[in-house]
Amino acid sequence: MDDDEDQRELQDQIMRYRMMERDVTDPLALGLLHDIVAELETALQAPNE
Repeated sequence: MDDDEDQRELQDQIMRYRMMERDVTDPLALGLLHDIVAELETALQAPNE
């Protein structure tokens, strides 16, 4: 995959997890989803190696 495709896939994943966060009522699940989103956003902002 090229960098643009990787970036787009990360953005899609972030969007999906954020949508899941809105529907979750379990505090543990919400915390885990929040952590996943934070890690994906960090990967999105990291310079490509």
